[in-house]
Amino acid sequence: MCGRFTLYSAFDDIIDQFDIDQFFPKGEYQPSYNVAPSQNILAIINDGSHNRLGKLRWGLIPPWAKDEKIGYKMINARAETITEKPAFRRPLVSKRCIIPADSFYEWKRLDSKTKIPMRIKLKSSALFAFAGLYEMWSTHQGDPLYTCTIITTEPNEFMKDIHDRMPVILAHDHEKEWLNPKNTSPDYLQSLLLPYDADDMKVYQVSSLVNSPKNNSAELLDAENHM
Repeated sequence: MCGRFTLYSAFDDIIDQFDIDQFFPKGEYQPSYNVAPSQNILAIINDGSHNRLGKLRWGLIPPWAKDEKIGYKMINARAETITEKPAFRRPLVSKRCIIPADSFYEWKRLDSKTKIPMRIKLKSSALFAFAGLYEMWSTHQGDPLYTCTIITTEPNEFMKDIHDRMPVILAHDHEKEWLNPKNTSPDYLQSLLLPYDADDMKVYQVSSLVNSPKNNSAELLDAENHM
């Protein structure tokens, strides 16, 4: 699964890397070293003409949901079954997004009682994009609430030792394909949801401070020395 990640890159770098044409004021951007579910996260959509940067709440709420609490159970969507699940079939065709990040955290199980937090990033330390879906849900007051989910897939050889799932990090040439609203074939879209190249990734253990979403500082990125 993917339950935590970071996004602390410079705002201008995000705009440049993902060819964003429309975005909110730069002063509203807050770097985060511990992005967690239920928070508003940065996401990019394409409206047919422009890449637009906005904020979506992490945890997808389907339009037909009676209660927003379902979002806590839908922070991830499995790539293998995304064409089958009612909550994901429609947004797969018409409401796709990418979610910028510069690393993510996963907890490696050592034994039945012990898990340690690991930080996973690209060897180049470059920004990357998770594949995501989004939806609009109407609150009981009639206000629109835009939410999203991050898609996961089977782990590559690098991630197998850490967890049995990994987030879909889109290859750079697949980002535009994923965002392009003209692409509506479920089979084609599903074919883009591949495990990332294991040779391009690196990992190291970090402090258990990351376990709490309340902790959000650059020290979370520091490597633990006793792995």
